[in-house]
Amino acid sequence: MSHLDVALVAVKTGTLALGGLITYLSLKAHRRTGSPALRALAVGFGLVTVGALLAGVGHQFTSLELAHSVVIESALTFLGFAVIVYSLYVD
Repeated sequence: MSHLDVALVAVKTGTLALGGLITYLSLKAHRRTGSPALRALAVGFGLVTVGALLAGVGHQFTSLELAHSVVIESALTFLGFAVIVYSLYVD
């Protein structure tokens, strides 16, 4: 494993940890308040986090090329950010 692979695994692990924490806290806030905006925020961050997870798993544990992993991650990041933007407009 090269230094670049180690760095990639470290960054993806950090993204997974922080994204999971943000998703959990947003969901916890939604349960406490019942706010649809907080639910959408949790879903959006969840999509971004799952994208990072799938890209990392796809690259490290399957024969998926890095470029394909990046496309998967980018698509889920795009969808996640779209849901986050939606959460800013929901009442």
